[in-house]
Amino acid sequence: MQTIKLFAVSTLFLIYIVNIFNNNQTGKPTHDLWNELLKKHVSADGKVNYKGFQQDLPALESYLGGLTRNPVQDNWTKEEKMAYWINAYNAFTIKLIVDHYPIASITKLDEGKTWDVKRIQLGKKSYSLNNIENDILRPQFKDPRIHFALNCAAKSCPPLLNRAWTAETLNKYFEQQTKAFINNPKYNKISANEVQISKIFEWYAGDFGNMIDFLNKYSKTTINAGVTVKYLEYDWALNE
Repeated sequence: MQTIKLFAVSTLFLIYIVNIFNNNQTGKPTHDLWNELLKKHVSADGKVNYKGFQQDLPALESYLGGLTRNPVQDNWTKEEKMAYWINAYNAFTIKLIVDHYPIASITKLDEGKTWDVKRIQLGKKSYSLNNIENDILRPQFKDPRIHFALNCAAKSCPPLLNRAWTAETLNKYFEQQTKAFINNPKYNKISANEVQISKIFEWYAGDFGNMIDFLNKYSKTTINAGVTVKYLEYDWALNE
């Protein structure tokens, strides 16, 4: 067991060293270090070990530094851009919580308006979490599955994927995370004649089109037409 743990630590350390070198380069950032951190500190069901991230803060900051030095370029593919912005949103959210941990909820920060604070430096521009989600990802890419890729550090938020998003795996993880979220009774309660779903579907209703049609695309239970949709209360407690 100890041998396996030592190997995991050494793998993270090697990727960390490579990432430090890449931080001094310009071009497309690698998400390898973020991938290792997620594998190490996020469970399969999305529970986050913030104490673990605190212990690996230099590695997290190194990854974020790579994003800062290598912002999105026009010649990147659509998939590369989307993976970058999703990883940036999630990684900077983790950093925000780590900086204030222990904390009961992200809503305790900045009087509940922490998503509007422009604390994220990418290239020469500063962004807020809301800028990334609502000014870039949603309007530019118009893919409702984005909502199941972003994590707001709350229990009711779609679980944080314990892998980095990449251009190569983007669609695979979009489908995986969307289907898993919709069919998880912790977040949504779906039957043929009764639907109680996450407030995410209410907040961003315009992104999903016909709600029943969208749900039926991923739900294991076929929902009948004309069913009244109700929304569940959102639990903002920390997702640990």
